[in-house]
Parts: sequence; structure tokens; C-alpha cells
Amino acid sequence: MTGDRGAAVRFTALNIAEHLDQVAAFYTQAPDYWVLAEGGRPDPYEKAEEFFTAGAPGCDIDRSRFLGLFLGGHLSGLAELHHGFPKDDDAYLGLMILGPWAQGVGYGTAFLSEIEGLARSDGATKLYVGVLEANPRGRAFWQREGFSATGVTKEDNAHGLGHVLHRLVKPL
Repeated sequence: MTGDRGAAVRFTALNIAEHLDQVAAFYTQAPDYWVLAEGGRPDPYEKAEEFFTAGAPGCDIDRSRFLGLFLGGHLSGLAELHHGFPKDDDAYLGLMILGPWAQGVGYGTAFLSEIEGLARSDGATKLYVGVLEANPRGRAFWQREGFSATGVTKEDNAHGLGHVLHRLVKPL
């Protein structure tokens, strides 16, 4: 797959020592999700550190994978894949974000396919994701990709916005 103007697409494992600055720069260039989720632009370095250190409840962060989608040499998407939530043989996609310049042209589907392959290779039988009720475009993407509602919802008022989070699942 090639990106805008023929740029090659590359999926890369990320780590905090080598990629913190790139992740922070990505959050500066693509704050849309955080504006929706938290009501404002995030501190890019705080969010970048959180990307590498916060996991799903009960997950072993050492088993987690942090991934970047690069178009040419430009970080254009992030994903964090955790294992052991909600059950031991499950995987949880804690975050998958694409920059606005990479949305709507198939990169999300390609990135998700890469993530699903990694989850399968790690032994997961299901992949879970949480989607904000306030993000219908995101929910539509997940449903197009084969995720379905689990019936589990969670109210989250951590930032005073009264969000409802819906858990979706896809068998692997």
C-alpha cells in the first residue's frame, strides 16, 4: 500500500526511548480525538508518556504492543494493543488514532488488519475496543470492520463531559 503522493506505508513497533518525541508531535498535529474525549487539546508529552505506560485494567504492560503507522517517514497513526482484558485470552485495542491526513482512504482498515494479526499471533481469540457514544463516526468504522456491541457500557465523567463508553468485540 502506498500513501499520499506515493509514500510507502510502514507499520512499526514503537517504544518510549526512541519514539516519545514523534508521538508527542503526532498529538500536536492530530488533537481531534482528545478534544472530543477530554474537551481540550492535550499536553502532547503527557499524552505520549501515557500512551506507553497506561494499559487496560489488569493487563501486563510488558505484553502490550505500541504501534505506529508511518506514511513515508511521517508518523500518521498510533495504536496500543493490550492482552488479558477482559479475560486472559482476549486482546484490547486501547487506542487507535489516525491523523486527519490519513483518514478516509483505507489506512485505518490496513492498520487494524496489522493489529488483528499481531493479536492472533499473541494467542488472542477476541479483540475488544471501547468507543465513545459521542463518536458515531468511530463506531461506524468499528462496525464496518466486523465489531459488534457486547452490551457493556460504562459512564465516564473523568473530564466533566459525561461520556458513555461502549465496548465492542470482534472474534479473531
